[in-house]
Amino acid sequence: MQTLASFEQSFEISLLLQRATAIAIVGLSPKENRPSNMVGCYLVAAGYTIYPINPGQNEILARKCYPALKHLPYPIDIVNIFRKSEEVMPIVEEALSLHHPPKAIWMQQGIRNEEAAELARSKGLLVVMDRCIKIDHANLIRR
Repeated sequence: MQTLASFEQSFEISLLLQRATAIAIVGLSPKENRPSNMVGCYLVAAGYTIYPINPGQNEILARKCYPALKHLPYPIDIVNIFRKSEEVMPIVEEALSLHHPPKAIWMQQGIRNEEAAELARSKGLLVVMDRCIKIDHANLIRR
């Protein structure tokens, strides 16, 4: 049975995914067998504009790749993170320093950083940790 807190979080996530159009994917891999690449492909197919963030690549999924969030020329709604938990804080700090900060920080399945989450929440961002955006989209939006 779903608790009130989990229902409220699912509702918030559902609204976020319905309203968002642009998602930066930090740590997007060019390798097709990697979870980040599979999620990126899914998000493109679902109609989102994605911005790959990977300093080692020029292009991923036929999209220009940016070395860091600060290099994005467009505002984003969600920063989706595929990096180790201990690498999340600098990403959140960079996201918060953008001229147009995102509406949400999304740490993929297996990624948790309570300190970074608290910082993002204190600035009014929705924080999702240890959840897959692809799975949540499929379950909450594409029923």
